[in-house]
Amino acid sequence: MIIRDAAYDDLAAIVNIYNSTIPGRLVTADLEPITVQSRHNWFYEHNAANRPLWVVEVEGQVAGWLSYQNFHERPAYSGTAELSIYISPHYRRHGLGRILLTKAIDACAELGIHSLIGLVFGHNEPSLKLFEQFGFSRWGHLPSVANLDGVQRDLIIMGKHVCLIK
Repeated sequence: MIIRDAAYDDLAAIVNIYNSTIPGRLVTADLEPITVQSRHNWFYEHNAANRPLWVVEVEGQVAGWLSYQNFHERPAYSGTAELSIYISPHYRRHGLGRILLTKAIDACAELGIHSLIGLVFGHNEPSLKLFEQFGFSRWGHLPSVANLDGVQRDLIIMGKHVCLIK
């Protein structure tokens, strides 16, 4: 297993993994598959210095990915990042999410990040439990803000202060 910065050649695998989560209505608010072309700008918004996009490779295949994104565009929020973690269906429940989240937390000081947040649907118990196991707590609850096929869903903001603010 290797965790590394994503290369542009990984984008198709990243998109495929993301798209695999859409039908389950558990992980993302996208309702239709996205395209590689639609993710070009998103890909290039990441950088290894402070907002990396990592892939985890297992036996030469991209098995999952993690991205840090700006929580908000205003400068005072630059020390807070939103995490997204997506795992290929073939590798779910094998501990890759835990491995990626551990690495994400450990890298925060070097990346200039003092706080992490995760936006998780209220019915996504596996993700909520994962974040809670790593010391994240519920910083916000947005009731019925998502409509997934006629079902109103809550959004939970999970947060953690990972290092002291300088």
